[in-house]
This record gives sequence, structure tokens and C-alpha cells, in this order.
Amino acid sequence: MTWYGAARGAPLGEGGSVPGRLEDGRAPDELSLVLAQAVVSGVEAAGGQAGGAYLRSRTPGLLRLAVLAGLPGPLFSPWWRMHANRPFPVAEAFRTGHEVHLADAEEGMRRYPQLMAGLPFPFGSLYMPVVSGGEPVGVLTVLRPATPDKPVATAERRRLRSIAEQLGTALAELESTGTKARWDEEPLPVQLPAGSSPPVRIGRFEWDLASGAVCADAELCAILGTEPADFPGTIDTLAAQLAPEDVYGLWALARQAAGSGGPVVRRMRLRGPDGRSHLLEVTGRRESGADAGEASHLNGFLVDLGIGPVVPEAADRLPRGIFSLDRFGRITYLNDLAEQILARARSELVGRVLWEVLPWCANPAYEDHYRAAMISDESVHFLARRDPPPWLAISLYPGHDGLTAVLTPTEEPTYKPGPAVSPGLGLGAPADRSAALYRPVALAIALTEAVTARQVSAVVTEELLPAFGGRQLAIYLLKEGRLYLESETGFPKGFLDGFDGVGLDAHIPGVETLTSGRPIFFESMQHLSAAYPGIPMDADVGARAFLPLIASGQHVGSCILGFDQPRGFSPEERTILTALAGLIAQALHRAQRYDAEAALARGLQEVLLPHRLPVVDHVDTAGRYLAGTQGMDVGGDWYDVIETGHKLALIIGDVQGHGAAAAATMGQLRSAVRAFALSGHGPQEVMSGTNRLLLDLDPGQFASCCYIVLDPATGITHAVRAGHPQPVLRHPDGTTEVMDLPGGIVLGVDADAAYPVTELHLAPGAMLALYTDGMVEQSGTDIDVGIERLRRTIADFGPAPLTDTAEHVIGRARQAPDRPDDIALLLAARWDDVDGGAAPTPRAAGTGRPADGFGTAPPATAEEQGEEREG
Repeated sequence: MTWYGAARGAPLGEGGSVPGRLEDGRAPDELSLVLAQAVVSGVEAAGGQAGGAYLRSRTPGLLRLAVLAGLPGPLFSPWWRMHANRPFPVAEAFRTGHEVHLADAEEGMRRYPQLMAGLPFPFGSLYMPVVSGGEPVGVLTVLRPATPDKPVATAERRRLRSIAEQLGTALAELESTGTKARWDEEPLPVQLPAGSSPPVRIGRFEWDLASGAVCADAELCAILGTEPADFPGTIDTLAAQLAPEDVYGLWALARQAAGSGGPVVRRMRLRGPDGRSHLLEVTGRRESGADAGEASHLNGFLVDLGIGPVVPEAADRLPRGIFSLDRFGRITYLNDLAEQILARARSELVGRVLWEVLPWCANPAYEDHYRAAMISDESVHFLARRDPPPWLAISLYPGHDGLTAVLTPTEEPTYKPGPAVSPGLGLGAPADRSAALYRPVALAIALTEAVTARQVSAVVTEELLPAFGGRQLAIYLLKEGRLYLESETGFPKGFLDGFDGVGLDAHIPGVETLTSGRPIFFESMQHLSAAYPGIPMDADVGARAFLPLIASGQHVGSCILGFDQPRGFSPEERTILTALAGLIAQALHRAQRYDAEAALARGLQEVLLPHRLPVVDHVDTAGRYLAGTQGMDVGGDWYDVIETGHKLALIIGDVQGHGAAAAATMGQLRSAVRAFALSGHGPQEVMSGTNRLLLDLDPGQFASCCYIVLDPATGITHAVRAGHPQPVLRHPDGTTEVMDLPGGIVLGVDADAAYPVTELHLAPGAMLALYTDGMVEQSGTDIDVGIERLRRTIADFGPAPLTDTAEHVIGRARQAPDRPDDIALLLAARWDDVDGGAAPTPRAAGTGRPADGFGTAPPATAEEQGEEREG
């Protein structure tokens, strides 16, 4: 039976519950059990010290940590929620379906800087996607010691992959019975099994004091290293197994217990035959019905503790305070000196969570040290100020089952690590305070990657709200003296419409926080209503924070943060929110400026690309342009069709790079090619002249180009190529091939470069496809694979109006989620109505476009980072 089958087959009570309940009174359900077992198995299989399982939530695109094993959940609350589109390994594994392995912190920093910004510790990690029913449902993750310069072993990957597959199967079975594989609660804490050690053994015996007979069970014989059949059953034989000094101790203990006349328990330690210490416990017992007096029998237990924990008296002799924590932060032991240093009784501390029972330990800086020790599996040393003093030097030594801490009182240091947030103020829980430290770093990194205002808003929603427990967020941008709603989440539908486009003279907090430049905080909606009588309310409860978005003295807008319940805002929390508002304002200001510059650059490109293609007999042409998805910069791709007397020149080119410089160079080259062509120069002269011109311009760029001159009446074609991808030719019978045109090097490299001309014949019904490398290039794949894919796309689509073919080809390219480069496409098809060739597509006079208006829909928005043009 598989592990998940065993879990599902566990005895269930009414309502599907199982024996044993959680701390909140809930019984573990089948989903929890399946997830917990998968995490425990995964941690063991990959040699880790902690792990977890993320599942989809009811919120689209949001993953939630369902199970956390081997780590205290509150210290890791910033990672309880994970959006699938964020640059974190959990999100990438879920989004792509590919497992992620990070051997050490260096690899983690290189690939996922936002992860390491919050967890800058030396550790390794594995992230395995979980697929159920053919779709991703979660991620299984394991944290393990770092292995610098050594990848994760194949066997460990394979074992973890198998466990993830089994988990996916189990979740699919649960789905089939109506249990949704979704998670919207806090993560369940799971204790990992202890490391392997000799088992504890307990042997029992009964000693008749009058006769000296001893009855021993098999376990006691095993502890003493003898077989039950060889044990003669006398106290002398038992004593013979002990050290001489322990024999006298045993007799003294027996006399003491017997003389007590009652059920008094006495204990001592005896050394066994292997030299290890065992615990002996005896209790005096009188015969049934006997008069009061001395005991006639002793009942005893001999306990073999294996290697055993630290003997308390040994730790008490050390001149340092020592205490131990399990992996949930609960205190499991402390010696006498630790009890004195911490000024708390042992009974008040054992079994309690360290940072809950000792509030001064909840300093966010100290919590970071605990995280470091628990994740990295390396010792950590730091100074801490206890309340009341003195200062303490603390060393944390991690192990599989927890931490051992050493405390040493020390002098007050010159440098005092102060808390970023004081305990008990605003950010109540330790988890909230740790989040307050992590979120500004994560938000700052994420904002550097956001390009548009919409992307900035998305980052703020994903990073700011979880940090402070907010449920509502609205961002307004200042445009021409009015505040316009840029993005919002969590507010009732339509509630914010009345505040959209308000002027700066409006008496509302969202305006006044910007005009005054100071944040405004309300602990409840009643406070907000009292300060602004008559303002519309979306709820009777909750707190609000209104933050000014001001960047370098320029007013950008305002941000509203809403909470479901009343709450206070500590001075530290107000400072953090105000600082974050400054980061948001800078990012939005940069995005607005970038949007404006991008709009100008795209306007330039609109001018440079042809608005219409010439209409000539016997040849149809169609062009398309599609911007890349990475960044907002325009590219240097272009296409053109030029009438040169009775012939038609087809041109496509690609200037290296992106941005205004590439677009400007493209415009110059397009003008140069057009000028050479209209002057009656042949294809070779056009290409050579353009090459020399680019060298004279010295823009530090080079360009590829393909130039083809076609005689529409005869189909005679002359082609020249400068470092550009080979055209694709579809013959009248539908067969399609990648052409093999000889060519020269790219333009702008060698003034004496030669560009050979190839003559060919374009039959009626044939079609040429010219394109730039963005159409066929894909990261990690040979360009020939992309060209072959394009050839098949054209061949499979078959005969059709040229505009339909162009739309189909560019549509396939648009489906790619990641297009690092722009794409230009130019199609030309020859037809001959006299010879029964393909009939032309009807055209609107003078437009070069189909009469039905095909392709006249507006291009994609700038925020979608894609733009399409048709000629």
C-alpha cells in the first residue's frame, strides 16, 4: 500500500475525522493527512531539515502554504502566500511545471534574488510541482543544507519527484470524492520524526527480599546482556552484572525502600555491562493482607535510555546557561544557570514557545538569527539585550530535532542592535514584525522589475497587503490636476467610482494626504466618519491608512490601505508605511515617464513603418508587426514594399538592439534602401550602398536585411541577403520549403562585403514569406527548429487569402508567452487571372488593405507590451 493509500485508509470517525485533534479543536481531515505525510516523506527522501506543501487557493493565481514541517510557522509568515506570477522558485515550479533545485545561497541569489533578500542564509532547496488530473495544483518544497558546487543528487531528485507524483494521485482521488485540493487557511504545523538513535528500553523485575529470588522479564535480561533462559533468578546474579560500587548502592536502595513500609519510590543510576548508564527505580510492596511494617517485596524498573539526552546534572555543572528548543521553537530543556539568567522558573518555560514566553526574544533581528539557524543548519552567534539587562552572548547550534542555545552574560556592546519594531506596538505578533523587515526589501526589489503603472500596482497588491494584513488597496494617480483611479482590490464593486477624477480641492482624505504631504491614519471607520462627516462609507468597521505618493518632490498620487477590523498604527508601523509609499511613488513616477517615452518611441515607429502597401496587378502583399513582451522598448524591425517602375521591391530588415536608437537607425536604413531602389539601382548595389551608409553613420549597430525585386508580369525574381534568415517559399501545389539563398554578412561590419544576387522564378499561386528572427528564435532552441516550425505553420494552413495567412502566422507567434524580440512579417503572393491562377483578394481603392476592413482593429495596449501593424 502506498503512503497516501495508508493515510486514506486510516480509521475515520463520524464526518471523516480521525482520532486526535489539532490545537484549535479541529480533527485532521484526509487532505491534511495526505499533505502532511507527503511533506514528511519528501523531507526524509531529500535529506532535508524542513519542508512544506503549497496548494492553490480560492483566489486565482494565489498559492498558500498548506503544511509546514520542521519550522515554526509564525517566523515564516511572509512566505505563507505566494502569487504564481512572482519571481520565486515556488511560483516558477507551479507556473512552468518544471522542478527547481538550488544547491546553495549563491545559486539562489543568482536565480531568485527576491527569495534570498528575505532569507539570506546558506541553505539549499528543492521545489517539485504537484500535478493532479493533468493540471498543476501545488508545489512540494524541501529545505536542506547547502552543497556548494555540488548539484542535488539524481537519486534524491527522483525520490522527491516520485513522492510529488504520488501526492498528485492522492489529490486527484480526493477530488473525485468531492474534497477540493484547495487551501485558504494558515499552514498546518507538522513535527518531523526524530533522528535515528538507539531505542529506549524498559525492563521489569520483582525481588522477594526474604528469599532473594528475582523474577525478570526478557527486556531486563536484554539490557543486562543475558538470555532469559540463562538468568538464574537471584539477586546475586543480578548484582554480578553491575559494577561493585553499584552493587552496594542497590542494596542500600533496597533497604531504604523496604524500611519505608509504604509505596515509596527510590531511584538511582546503575552502569550496565556495556558501560552506559541506566536508570533504576524500585518501589517497596508488602504481601497482600500482611500487617503494617517493612515491605517484603520490591518492584523495580530498569530503564535503558540509549545514548540518551544530556544528563541534567552534567549541564548544570557548566558555567553557561544552556537550553534547547524543538523545531517549533518550544523550550524542551534548560539547565540551572539558564533558569537564573532568564529569571524565569523552569516550570514556566518548558513546553512554551521561546519568543512568546520571553517577549524580549521577539526582536525581529533576533528572529532572523533563529531563522538562519533553522534553515541553514549552521551555528549562529549574536548579542541580545534581555529585559531587564544584562546583555547576553547567544550561540545557536542546530540539529535535526531542534536547537541548543548557549547563553553567556556579557558587557554592554558599543554597537547596540535596536529593534526595527518594538514588541507590543502595532505589529503585534512576532510574525508581523518579521514581515515588516522582509516586505520593504522584497517590495523594493519587485518594484525595480515593474515597468508600467499597472505592473507597479500589481506588485504593491501582492507585497504590501500581506505584510500588514490589509484587505483593500486603491492607487490614484494625479493627471492634469485630478486624481484618477489606477487600480483597486477588495472594495465593493462600484464603490470607488464616485472618487474617480476628483479635483485637488475635494475635502476627502485621499486628496488631503497628497496635498499636505503627510499620511493620515484612522483606527476605525467611526474615526474616519468623525473627521470627514458625510463621506461615503463601504463598511461600519475597519481601519484606513491614506498615504501620499510623492517622488523627488513631485506629486504622483495617493494610496489607500484598508483593513477589515479596527486596529492601531504604531509609530514604527507608520514610519514603515510612509517609507514604502515613497518607494511606490518613485516606481510609479518612473513608470509614467517610461510610458510617455514609450508612447513617443512607438509614435516614431508608427511613422517609420509603412501605413499602406502599394496595390499592383498580379501580386498581393501583406505585412504585420508584433512587439516583444519583454520591456516596453520598440525595436529596429521593419518591412517595406516599393514600386520601381514595372517591378516591385520587397524588403525586410532588423537593426540590432531596441529603443529609440534602434528605431532611428531603422528609419535611416529604410529611407536609404528606398532611395537606392527608386534611383534604379540593382539589388546588389542597393545592399552594398546601404552597408556603406550604415558604416558612415557609425551608430555602433549592425543590421540584417533581405531585398527581393519581383517582376509581377513574368515572375522573374532577383534576391539578395545580408545575414538575414532564409525566406520561406510555398509553391502553387502547396509544398513549402525554406529557400537556400547565398548571402553576405550583416550590414555595418565590412565596407567591402560582397552580396551575391540569386535569380529565381515565382510562379502564379506561389507565396514568399519574409520575416525577422524574432519569429523563429526561442531561448535554448536552435534557430533552424524555429524556421522549420514556421514552414510547417505555412504549409499546414494551406491556400487562403494572403491577409488570412498573415493573421494566422502572426497569431501563432502571439501565443508564445515570452517573446524577447520584435517580429516583422511580409508576405507576397503572385497570381495570374489569365492563366487561372489565384484570384486577388478584393481591396479598397488606394489603401492596400482588404475591402472588408480585415485587421483594422486597434493594436494591443502598451501595458500588454505588444503591438501589431498591418500594411
